Amino acid sequence: MIKTFHTGGDRNLGYLVVDDSTNEGVVIDPSYDPGAIATFALEHGKTIVYAFNTHDHHDHTNGNEAFAAATGIVPLKFGELDAQTSQRVAEGAAFPLGDLQIQIIHTPGHTTDSICLLIGDAVFTGDTLFVGKVGGTDLEEGARAEYASIHDKLLTLPDETRVFPGHDVGTTPESTIQHERETNPFLIRPTVEAFIDLKAHWAEYKKEHGIA
Repeated sequence: MIKTFHTGGDRNLGYLVVDDSTNEGVVIDPSYDPGAIATFALEHGKTIVYAFNTHDHHDHTNGNEAFAAATGIVPLKFGELDAQTSQRVAEGAAFPLGDLQIQIIHTPGHTTDSICLLIGDAVFTGDTLFVGKVGGTDLEEGARAEYASIHDKLLTLPDETRVFPGHDVGTTPESTIQHERETNPFLIRPTVEAFIDLKAHWAEYKKEHGIA
């Protein structure tokens, strides 16, 4: 089960993912309205066993303290150690969730600590990949890292993999890897240079193509 929460802020999205065989769940980015996620889990008999932040920006972490107070679960960030499994949140780490696994994909670019989480046939992409867009980057180095993260890691996932981003800024709240590969203006750029150029001229591109 995947439950999406529109938590506030700049159209931020948080998620509760539950293994149906055990009712164990993981929460991703419980920002702005962590109480709503905790309350939903309690009322529906779901046991939250993990929480993760996709990166360390305030709009994704500001609910951490309240979430931990409500659930006893402290959200983990890239590089941190999980006391339950003695694993660090790092590339290739896999955290058990009933019959599922939470696989960590390190995707630097938007930030150096950005991660995506692959759970079953769904990938939670934070601010790395949106529906029809990609995450902002401050410098060319970050843009090049983001291009590599997306093309070398996310776009190697099966076409049918569902994409759940950190903000509801596209035409729909979710997508698929195939749809983004075929339609996302940034992902159809043929080179990293073209990708960077589109970032530099995104405002003009949106105006020309009627993108909000």
